[in-house]
Amino acid sequence: MEQVQDIKVAVDAVVFGYKVKDGISILLIKRKIDPFKGSWALPGGLVKNEETLEKAIERELKEETGVSINYLEQLYSFSEVERDPRNRVISVAYYGLIKPDAFQLKASTDAVDAQWFNIKDLPPLAFDHQHIVELAIKRLRGKITYEPIGFELLDKKFPFSDLEKLYAVVLDRPIDRRNFKKKVLKYGFIKETDEKQNLSGAGRPGFLYQFNEEKYFDLKRKGINFEV
Repeated sequence: MEQVQDIKVAVDAVVFGYKVKDGISILLIKRKIDPFKGSWALPGGLVKNEETLEKAIERELKEETGVSINYLEQLYSFSEVERDPRNRVISVAYYGLIKPDAFQLKASTDAVDAQWFNIKDLPPLAFDHQHIVELAIKRLRGKITYEPIGFELLDKKFPFSDLEKLYAVVLDRPIDRRNFKKKVLKYGFIKETDEKQNLSGAGRPGFLYQFNEEKYFDLKRKGINFEV
């Protein structure tokens, strides 16, 4: 029997941003066209014939938000038959982490606006993007417990309290500060520097710390697993 197939492939990006003061946010675009015109959605779109998935998601992010990300990790493929009212569309979703202040948002092509939204105060989302976001948050919370992916969200040198707050915000729960610090420092890829943080108010300034990426990957090659 002849097989009839008319399936399009799209990509969507869940871009997490982090600020010590504001917590975790997600980058969304406001759609310019139907369906869901005027609704908020994840950046993304159809893959061109000559593109890889990775090239397509890079292009869509740049076109719709003005953001470029060095590393995006594939999240999941979403293939519900009626997820897009126009066509049968399979979406391959990605997620990544950036510092929001590193970019000036600029919406174009299919987007009329691009904004950051706190993950606890998201607007209604188009298509099945709420489901995609929920899965991405779950994946992020799982991965940060066994791989130090959050260091790129901090300054090159940071007070240890910033690292504690990052983990508490991403995991959405309090952490045992003394036990957390003991666990993290035992691996040896976070080192105390001889510099102290600048405090404008009262209190004794603590030392700043620095992530040694080379040391981490050396330990990983030796089979030492990071776990918080």
